[in-house]
Amino acid sequence: MLIIQKEFDGFDETRERLDLLGLDKDGNLVVIENKLDDSGRDVAWQALKYTAYVSGLNKTQIVDIYQQYLDRYCGGGHAVNRLCEFLEVEDLSEIVLNPGNDQRMIFIAANFRREVTSTVLWLLSRGIRAQCFKVTPYAFGDELILDVQQIIPTPEAADFMIGMSSKDNDEKVAQDTQKKRHQLRLSFWEAALEQLRADGVDIFRNISPSRDHWLNAGSGLSSCPYTMIFSKDEARVELNLSRSEADENKWLFDKLFAQKDKIEAEFGAQFDWRRMDAKKACRIVFAKAFDGYSEESWPEMISWLSEHVRKLEATFRTPLATLNQQLRKRVGDPTPLISMLQTTKLE
Repeated sequence: MLIIQKEFDGFDETRERLDLLGLDKDGNLVVIENKLDDSGRDVAWQALKYTAYVSGLNKTQIVDIYQQYLDRYCGGGHAVNRLCEFLEVEDLSEIVLNPGNDQRMIFIAANFRREVTSTVLWLLSRGIRAQCFKVTPYAFGDELILDVQQIIPTPEAADFMIGMSSKDNDEKVAQDTQKKRHQLRLSFWEAALEQLRADGVDIFRNISPSRDHWLNAGSGLSSCPYTMIFSKDEARVELNLSRSEADENKWLFDKLFAQKDKIEAEFGAQFDWRRMDAKKACRIVFAKAFDGYSEESWPEMISWLSEHVRKLEATFRTPLATLNQQLRKRVGDPTPLISMLQTTKLE
């Protein structure tokens, strides 16, 4: 769930406010109503009104609403990029936002009146996604602990009820676009991998074509793959530092960045060094602009990827092997790896 606005009052001809407006992974809008004590007699009616209000929002309006939220509450940010990252798509045109009548409702309260639970059960039986969560707060010293329980539908019945109430989506445009993109990517990677094998780029020799916009190959350091990216406006080669512990990724990145001049001299160009402090992973990127969705550009694009992913692997082979040995030396040491990372930061 991605929260895209709070105390939203952007309805025509009314100044009513809904508590929270969210977006789920399928692009459906979610109206969330919070009550401090019990659910109140009118909460179901309020949520129905608000859901009807937001049902007409289009993609442009949703992006604008989220941008306002980011600017006001999150210190800024690019709404389209954040939405693409959350929905795990390369381009926002690949998915429909707020499709059909698939809006959802979530009720949160300390207790629920029977008229509310009866209404929610009736809505569920009519194929409308609605959920009730009972929240109980506890104080533990200076900490606040919330006990959150989904009471309607019960967790055991949720998947069954959702499956029974689902219906076909009328929005075929996004589905068709996605299918075309998947086929386009599959065709591109088939051609690219064939060329890489012909060029003797062995690290991708056992990799199969994919419908994704990326392909990974092992670097010899666990969870730090070499990556090729195919998008509509560029090609990229990357070293992704994506181990399970964020501190390990930052430590690896800093060790490599300390060798920046030597590494870039070996590669023959400057990298885009992305430490991404707010995220777990780090990336070291080299990119070039292409018209990726024009098949006429593919031969040049594939040649570029083949040349530069080979250079990438040759450049980082020795530094990664050295860092891998340093990490392995920690195995069996009673001092956890995190201590080494913290010590490195202090130094």
